[in-house]
Amino acid sequence: MVPKVIWLGHASFRIETDSKIIYIDPWKLKGGPKADIILITHSHMDHLSETDIGSIRKKGTVLIGPPDVAEKVPGTIVIAPGDIKEVGGVKVEAYPAYNPKKEFHPARNKWVGFVVETDGHRIYHSGDTDIIPEMERIKNIDVALLPVGGTYTMTPEEAAKAVKIIHPKKAIPMHWGDIIGGRSDAELFKKIASCDVQILEPNN
Repeated sequence: MVPKVIWLGHASFRIETDSKIIYIDPWKLKGGPKADIILITHSHMDHLSETDIGSIRKKGTVLIGPPDVAEKVPGTIVIAPGDIKEVGGVKVEAYPAYNPKKEFHPARNKWVGFVVETDGHRIYHSGDTDIIPEMERIKNIDVALLPVGGTYTMTPEEAAKAVKIIHPKKAIPMHWGDIIGGRSDAELFKKIASCDVQILEPNN
């Protein structure tokens, strides 16, 4: 089965496979199935929501995030850039996510983006990041979830440059429509990116 990627708004996604429900940065949820795996990129309030985690957590849910997430949410499996975790046939790779020239997301915090590999497909959620050298190591991506809202993360133009580094088969813009960024950013990214771009509507 090709994993189904559902945008829940902002940087929040649900990935559905035949056997697993995976959430990344659940925020402002209005419902949805319980999670088998929850991945949190960092502890900013629009990515780490203890209320939303609680609403989708069940017995046996595996929660993975960097150390500052583990400090706030008991039971979190700690992950750092470069780590790989295997959860019930799903491989989770952690990559750095940071701003090289801004202090919103400093590299020293060791916050992460994730590559989720399931059913032979690889989905990259960049987390809150700008273009960074470590993107050169991200390979064989079927779908890249990239921020386009600017200010705290990449602009549409920068996200298009990231596509040329990562070479995904498809990209989905995120980090727009709430707090920062608008549809025009997503549309510009679609216009200039060198891969297929799918602009999703929030399905929450």
